[in-house]
Amino acid sequence: MRKKIIEFKNFNFKYRVQAEPTLKDINLTIYEGEKVLIVGPSGSGKSTLAHCLNGLVPFYYRGDMSGELKINEQDIRTKNIFELSKIVGTVLQDPDSQFIGLTVGEDIAFKLENYCVEQKKMKEKVEKSARLVDIDEELQSSPYRLSGGQKQRVTLAGVTVDDVKVLLFDEPLASLDPATGKGAMELIDNIQKQDNKTVVIIEHRLEDVLHCDVDRIVVMDNGCIICDTTPDELLSSNKLGVVGVREPLYITALRYAGCDINPEMSPKSVKTLNIENCKSKVKEWFEITTISEKQKKCDTILELQDVSFSYSQEKQILKDVSFKINKGDMVSIVGRNGAGKSTVSKLICGFYKPTSGKILFDGKDIETESIKSRSEKIGFVMQNPNQMISKTKVFDEVAFGLKIRGVDENQITERVHNVLKTCGLYGHRNWPISALSFGQKKRVTIAAILVLNPEVIILDEPTAGQDFKHYTEIMEFLIDLNKKGVTVIMVTHDMHLMLEYTNNVIVLSNGEKIADDSATNILTNNEIIQKANLKETSLHELAKKCNIDNSIEFVNKFIDYDRRVR
Repeated sequence: MRKKIIEFKNFNFKYRVQAEPTLKDINLTIYEGEKVLIVGPSGSGKSTLAHCLNGLVPFYYRGDMSGELKINEQDIRTKNIFELSKIVGTVLQDPDSQFIGLTVGEDIAFKLENYCVEQKKMKEKVEKSARLVDIDEELQSSPYRLSGGQKQRVTLAGVTVDDVKVLLFDEPLASLDPATGKGAMELIDNIQKQDNKTVVIIEHRLEDVLHCDVDRIVVMDNGCIICDTTPDELLSSNKLGVVGVREPLYITALRYAGCDINPEMSPKSVKTLNIENCKSKVKEWFEITTISEKQKKCDTILELQDVSFSYSQEKQILKDVSFKINKGDMVSIVGRNGAGKSTVSKLICGFYKPTSGKILFDGKDIETESIKSRSEKIGFVMQNPNQMISKTKVFDEVAFGLKIRGVDENQITERVHNVLKTCGLYGHRNWPISALSFGQKKRVTIAAILVLNPEVIILDEPTAGQDFKHYTEIMEFLIDLNKKGVTVIMVTHDMHLMLEYTNNVIVLSNGEKIADDSATNILTNNEIIQKANLKETSLHELAKKCNIDNSIEFVNKFIDYDRRVR
């Protein structure tokens, strides 16, 4: 008989500051050795459920609790947060916020030091845990200097070093490039199978998580569990669409072609998908679907000419990078973690000065322009929202840029309210920012820049941590802005975003530009995919399975059709 490791019975939880419960009548059992994915829109209760598992509820986030929650067959009310941390290890979406030690080795050892483990045994455990996640070569390195994928490995080693029974991952893919995210899923899968760990994953990027097998998917909405089933069963239904969770692209393509998706087709992955009964429908859809004409922009607004940058002579970050961005373009800058994407953004905004080369705006060299001067025409939204926030209230943060520019108070209120509605934050306009989730904070920083109406806006990972509804709202707002002539540049790991919304993609690898082309051409080019740690789109794989020779045209037709019907 399988052992119950997590058991919710008629469980409810209401934060003290809220009028309604965040979790309502939760009944959920997770067994030892299972891998369970929890999905749902923002505000559905996913994070609160996770906080219940790792002890933040009720020991840090206070509130009213009813019903029953047992972890490892023990009622959580009889345990404290320290005791629960021995059972449940948590890996957060932002690894930097989880680091304690000055070196990787010290950080992994932190738990053991708290347990007063003898030093020789501690070193053995640290080395074993580091080898398990393939980070043993970096034990003397600072965790803050590692790539995003390496940081995830350090935090994973830190929570597994004392042999916890449950691994809880809160959006582990949010800051990772596609190939590194794929590797992270494989690493989690290996640890689960090797040590029979119970794994609970909370993630918006459903298709990326399903790269490896998942036992069950739990769908949450409005504080309730509305579905608890296998991936094949869930993807055969329309329940994801109802709650606003994005289904895999190949599933959407099959629906557009009029295919009847059922569990027998094994739709959990494009690789396992049995397409035989659908080939003719997909081919027919491909043949009759046309692509709408798009106007090509040709006036350059931003240009980099042979730009290089280095922090020191030993480490060069960018090497002779050149590209042009036209007025009204919507452009993605992509590449592996550490490729130099964020550095390009900071050079354009003036936070860094190029070691050599020129940056032109409207044909004019902006080397001598200050950060303030550049900010009048170039808006920048950073990847980590905590690095941008300076006010305590949401309204004040979004209004700050307008206030220091002397905008009339009535106009400030109108513009701030409009942008907050677009970003899904109007209901939180008077909230303290400290009470928001990471994803909500991200939307606040985007709103604070969008409200200024810049000529060019650069967004570093704009959709990280966003559910499909808010992702779509933000991107549609950016499209409206783009149609009014604002040039939009997005540094992103999100292949869906670059496929759907950007007309051009600049690819960086090891500080060099290796491609400047359309998204579909990039994501069907194996050489570029390998060099830049990208991931082939599942639409390309679907086209091959259906014996469609021109997979690039198939992807283009899907993206165009998808945008029109949505």
